[in-house]
Amino acid sequence: MNHLINRKNSILSVLVLCTILLLSACSGGGKSVSVDTAKLAKELAEGTVTSEALTEMASSMIAGSYYIGDDIFAGGSAWKGTGATACEVVVIEAKDAKQTKDVEAKLKEHVQSQADLYASYNAGEVEKLEKAVLKSTGKYTALCICDDTAKAEEILKNAGF
Repeated sequence: MNHLINRKNSILSVLVLCTILLLSACSGGGKSVSVDTAKLAKELAEGTVTSEALTEMASSMIAGSYYIGDDIFAGGSAWKGTGATACEVVVIEAKDAKQTKDVEAKLKEHVQSQADLYASYNAGEVEKLEKAVLKSTGKYTALCICDDTAKAEEILKNAGF
């Protein structure tokens, strides 16, 4: 009789463990973040860039400017300067969390392209591009090319990145 009870307890323990593992896998590790892309991008632009004032980009231009397809782009906000500095901020929401790696890849390509461009006429800005902050969480990806990367890291951490 004790043998049957121990066996039932073992089976029950395995089922409970499997349920916990399945639930954590389905929830993305338990981390669910909702980001107001416009608010976060503005906070990053105003809080981390001191060398020039950035201007908000029209939302209809963001996907095309960063070569992110309509099948991925759900929305976002971007702030750019005049081109005198490399500073810019972009926060993008993908349609699915699985697509954040694709968004990251496009933003890395953008940073490299900008570094190549600035190396030809304003090499001092390349350092900012090399220190660019690129983070993703859930469906969201943020890129901050700025003067104060420590502040950018802090803002993003507070936002759940």
